Amino acid sequence: MDIPYIVIDQLVPEQQRVWNTYFGDADRPRYIEEGIWRRTQEKDTAGQSGRATSDDARRRIIHYRYRYGLVPTTAAPAIGLTDLYLYHSTSAPADEIDAHRDALLDSLAAGGWREAPGGFLWTRRDLKCRITEHDVHPQDAAVGRTLPPGYQSLDVQIASVAYAPPPAVRQLPWNVLSTGIRRKDRPGTPTRIPDLSVLTDLRPFPVEIGCGTSVEAGIPPLHRLHEIYRVTDRQGNEPREHRFTLSPTADTLLHEVLTEPEEKAAEFVEMFRACFLAEPTPAMRALKELKDAGHLVGPVITNNFDVLAARAGLDECFMRRYDQAVPDVEWVDGAKALLVVGLHADRRKVQARARERGMQVVYLDPEGFWHDGEFMPYPLEGPQDGDLVCRATAAEALPALVNALKQQHG
Repeated sequence: MDIPYIVIDQLVPEQQRVWNTYFGDADRPRYIEEGIWRRTQEKDTAGQSGRATSDDARRRIIHYRYRYGLVPTTAAPAIGLTDLYLYHSTSAPADEIDAHRDALLDSLAAGGWREAPGGFLWTRRDLKCRITEHDVHPQDAAVGRTLPPGYQSLDVQIASVAYAPPPAVRQLPWNVLSTGIRRKDRPGTPTRIPDLSVLTDLRPFPVEIGCGTSVEAGIPPLHRLHEIYRVTDRQGNEPREHRFTLSPTADTLLHEVLTEPEEKAAEFVEMFRACFLAEPTPAMRALKELKDAGHLVGPVITNNFDVLAARAGLDECFMRRYDQAVPDVEWVDGAKALLVVGLHADRRKVQARARERGMQVVYLDPEGFWHDGEFMPYPLEGPQDGDLVCRATAAEALPALVNALKQQHG
């Protein structure tokens, strides 16, 4: 695999402007794509992790961090993946780790990797792979965390040859692990409403958006990342029932990367590419109209990394971070409601903080998605007693709200 790996070739002038304005010189490093998953066998995750006894303590940690940049070409610059970093750590009974190591060596041989002198390091063109085994993982030893007797760990680090991850990057997934698993909110009994006309009497209001607005722009839903990184074993279409990938022998991610890195890289950059190529939707333009009219206040509180709100002319308060459990929210005095659009999991408790301020929380979400021509229910996690839920898409409900407010105010 060659680095840079071209993601979008020969940008047209408008694409170069988008890059320079929203990615290259942005207020946060949007040219960095990063994700972390930690999956463990615990009492609270028994249903999805297959935990049967207290001796089941398998663990799988995935951390990826990619840097994108402009790459000169003969005609026009391209966007390329300039740094690749993928970290995979698994802990399991020793016999499973032994089988995992043997499978990795087979995959390295099949992929044409060359072992460097001294072992533990392999190279393939512009990629390097390092494998480290632990009887006791140093990260566990550092915090006094213990695994059952007979458990071992194996770490795999795949990176572009020129990239050396700094200590803070290497430490990040373990910091996230130490925060514990996210316990899902227990929904209350919200009131269903047919549309968002209730907001005409709850102005002004801020908005928090999730991946629902991104999906409407043609960006894959987040469960696509779960597929790419084999986070869950999808046996059905109900997201809440997907089982964690924890058995090393059933984990195909590293085999895919090591045997066909170019093909897997095309999947790795899929989300970034879709985000860059997406355009602001009618729902985003409706939010801009609400902002310009003074009905929507404050920055758009967003869990998305697609920059669509900013590209629609709105300020963003970005929430999806790993260094802060609850980032600051720029609340506006006098705001009466919080409109939550297309956000299923209340990971950062923004809605809880709005309720503490006495604001009405209003959700806009169809509570489901289409898959192979069939609508799959996907209930919201966050709504509590007293909240309002409108089961509609952003593309339908937000322009309708704009029109309702225009009619009310002439």
